[in-house]
This record gives sequence, C-alpha cells and structure tokens, in this order.
Amino acid sequence: MRRNQAWLRLFVSKKESSGTRMKLIVGLGNPGREYELTRHNIGFMAIDELAKRWSISLNEQKFKGVFGAGFVNGEKVILLKPLTYMNLSGESIRPLMDYYKIDVEDFIVMYDDLDIPVGKLRLRMKGSAGGHNGVKSTISHLGTQEFQRIRMGIDRPKNGIKVVDYVLGRFTSEEISGVNQSIENAADACEEWLNKPFLQIMNTFNS
Repeated sequence: MRRNQAWLRLFVSKKESSGTRMKLIVGLGNPGREYELTRHNIGFMAIDELAKRWSISLNEQKFKGVFGAGFVNGEKVILLKPLTYMNLSGESIRPLMDYYKIDVEDFIVMYDDLDIPVGKLRLRMKGSAGGHNGVKSTISHLGTQEFQRIRMGIDRPKNGIKVVDYVLGRFTSEEISGVNQSIENAADACEEWLNKPFLQIMNTFNS
C-alpha cells in the first residue's frame, strides 16, 4: 500500500509539472459481496474489465472509494469505484476530482440503465439523472449535469417484479452473453475516449 501511495504522489507530481490532463473513469455500484454481479453493479464490472485490460491495480482506498491509476495510450488515467453505496456516489467522486484537479470534461461515468436493453449502450454528453440515484448524487456534488456518461442497459423488470428487487438481483443465464458484450463495448469506448473526442465515440458506440 505504501509503495502504491508513493507512486500515486509521483503520478500527481508528473501531472502538475507537465501540465498533462488526467482522466477519470468511474463505475457506479454498491460495495460488498452481496451486491457482486447484480444489475445495479454493472458499472463496477466495467471498471474491473478496464483494470484487467490496462493492468491497473484497484488497491488505493481514499475519498470513500477504491481506485488505481496508470498510463494508457500515453494518457494518465484513474479508475474509481465509489464505496459509499449507490445513492451517495458523489461523495466519493467530487473529493477525488478536487484532489487530483480533474476537469469535468475529463471525467466519464458508467452505470446501469433500465430503459436500455441488456447488451446495449447509450453514450451521452450531458443530461439529467433519469431517475438514477447514483447519477443524481454525482450531479448534486459536481454542481452540473454536463458530464459524459455511458449508460449500460439492464432492461425493465417483468412479471410484476419490483424495480428495487430487480436492480439488486443478478443477471439471468440468458442475459450473461449480452452483459459481457456490453461490458466489453463500454471498455472499448473508454479506451477510444482517451485519444478521441467523446462526440466521435458516441457516433461509433451508440446502438
């Protein structure tokens, strides 16, 4: 842990001395084993995919979250999973952004969306929370709706299942292939975003 903390300090000092902008990618979810692999945690799953793909260790705990940093395609990147529980996500995101001096235009958040089919994505430049409490908290703490987001489809519950039970439930075996494709596509979009305008990424990945 100490070695990682020292490396992060070096990471920040290099940013300040070079003037290079740092990018933050956040996945929303709930902490704890009981929430692993639930629909509400698909944002966490996407962060785990990026961490694996980019060999970034998520072993730094601070700002009410767990995160890691690295250099990807010449860009300095932080991956964050807030540990505040979904409804308080902004309490983790805002302090980290302030500490590392990350601009809103260099921030992207990934989260579940009931209005999008499983396996599909919707990328947006800005917008309301759309009823998502994690996004609502993020908007409240950042003081703006104008931040980039990747909405990951989980579809609406059927057969009278309550929304709260549905989002905290796990994906069915029939949904897994679509979920995996969605996670892979979200990770691909984030990787392209490091070196391309978000609007261009939207045109590629919105489906």
